[in-house]
Amino acid sequence: MCYQDTNIIHQRKGWVPDAFVAPEDLESCADEDHLGVLAKAVHLVVEVVSPGDRNQDRDRVRKRREYARAGIPVYVLVDDYDGQGAVTLFTRPRPDKADWEDIHRVPYGTEVTVPEGPAKGFVIGEAITGARRV
Repeated sequence: MCYQDTNIIHQRKGWVPDAFVAPEDLESCADEDHLGVLAKAVHLVVEVVSPGDRNQDRDRVRKRREYARAGIPVYVLVDDYDGQGAVTLFTRPRPDKADWEDIHRVPYGTEVTVPEGPAKGFVIGEAITGARRV
């Protein structure tokens, strides 16, 4: 199931993604303080890069590292501020390195397919990002 406006908790840190996919019963995945859902229950996270240097750094760098460190299997970054607009699909997290094994970046208007998890086969393309920009 897809959710918004809920903290993802990992090692007592919390992040609020734009959207994420987790089991339907979030109560069973709550952290002990009920501040949010445990990262180990999250299958996919989506961030849409916000305007402003600080926000862009948060979505492109800090959250990228934290989601990898937490072992979340798929991170989708929709970036309106990356050249002509781009979608980056991060898979196969490396928690020990706070990075990702596979990184696939495509310009807006180009299809990219989620390769694993409950959203496997979901296509992010022109219907979501709009046409390729010139």
